[in-house]
Amino acid sequence: MKIAIQGEAGSFSHEAATKLIAGATIVPQSHSADVFAALSGGSVDAAVIPIENSLAGSVLEHFDLLLSHDVRVERELLLRIRHNLIALSGASTGEIDRVFSHPVALAQCRRFLAAHPRMEAFAFYDTAGSVKHLVEQRDYHAGAIASAAAAEYYGAVILEAGIEDNPENYTRFFLVRRTPDAAIDADSNKISLAFSVENRPGSLVAALAELSKLGTNLTKIESRPVHGKPWEYIFYVDCQLRAADEGTRAVEVLTPHCAMVKELGRYSEARLEGSNPPSQPA
Repeated sequence: MKIAIQGEAGSFSHEAATKLIAGATIVPQSHSADVFAALSGGSVDAAVIPIENSLAGSVLEHFDLLLSHDVRVERELLLRIRHNLIALSGASTGEIDRVFSHPVALAQCRRFLAAHPRMEAFAFYDTAGSVKHLVEQRDYHAGAIASAAAAEYYGAVILEAGIEDNPENYTRFFLVRRTPDAAIDADSNKISLAFSVENRPGSLVAALAELSKLGTNLTKIESRPVHGKPWEYIFYVDCQLRAADEGTRAVEVLTPHCAMVKELGRYSEARLEGSNPPSQPA
């Protein structure tokens, strides 16, 4: 199976993709829009995208892309994010004066960088791409913040491991496929939906009240502006499901209150390694 990711080989998206589909061929893309174009165009079988991070929040562009393409979420994964200071073999921490990485990764390692004032941080387009860059440049005074997989992939070494400020750092990834190809897990207990409501008082409350009456447990809500329609919004929600048909009923009860409802995917809720199954609402 060919899976598109945004970013370079060795990135966290690469790691997530190989955990979701063992033995997959990874097809790196420069931009998220390119990932969805490759999927929609049929040059890849699936895509793996980050949808939210436990510290940095949601990847908002990906909500828009899920809505605007004929795709469905098939599976989700929670990946523990471990940042490392990476450099060329033979370099030492004390010699590093420039550190490259994605802005989110740099922000998640503020304490480490503050403790090493010699190191000046530079934003880069991708964590793994920053490792690839320093290896290509053969720069012994440059470092990168990225995954252990990136160090191994590009032949660099880890100088300092686990340098993130907060160990409770997880990213939630979606495995996305074209709608006709997407399978629905018979044991699915979670649904992602997008909907818009009429611009009148109480419309959003009425829609959410219908989900509450159904007994569906709302676990996430996100709003995004409708392009070309100022002050109108698309709402994205995740709900836990207690029964196989509850996702269908959720769509049915929302429809009378909404100008648009789209099911983005129905899948099994991901769990952290070693955790107990999530409790279902009574």
